[in-house]
Amino acid sequence: MTETAPRWLNPEERRAWLAYVQFSTHLSDQLNRQLRRDAGVTHADYTLLAHLSSVKDHNLTMSELAERLKITRSRLTHAVTRLQESGYVERREDPANRRNQLAVLTPAGMRLLEHAAPGHVEAVRRAIFDALTPEQVTQFAAIGEAINTALQRMDADSDDQEALPWRRR
Repeated sequence: MTETAPRWLNPEERRAWLAYVQFSTHLSDQLNRQLRRDAGVTHADYTLLAHLSSVKDHNLTMSELAERLKITRSRLTHAVTRLQESGYVERREDPANRRNQLAVLTPAGMRLLEHAAPGHVEAVRRAIFDALTPEQVTQFAAIGEAINTALQRMDADSDDQEALPWRRR
């Protein structure tokens, strides 16, 4: 195996990376606080409920939901159990494949989203879009799409490899 030298970040890349780390951490904290205060749920739970609300019949298999949220099945099981105990989600057997379970948004979960959405959108607007010019919003969207495309390629590449070189024994 050939060792290659690390491709260190140049000063402007480092500035951009550190700005991203700082704002993404701060934004996550702000959105969590806003949703806990206004709706009693975390941003992660809100996102899970929003995914269910956006699909036909308001249900997804647990595997589909885990993939969309980019979380492990175990973490999703804990989240769905917590939301089920609150009455926002139900678990049902998938009639198309009895080995699968469906996560189903309940009417109470939809009411929670309808209650929380206006405040959440306002928090997102204040934190991000009010700080940017229309041109920056366009650039921000293009940057996010480019990074998502690169991450999807990385996911596909890692799926093609059995193990990463440093994990091989």
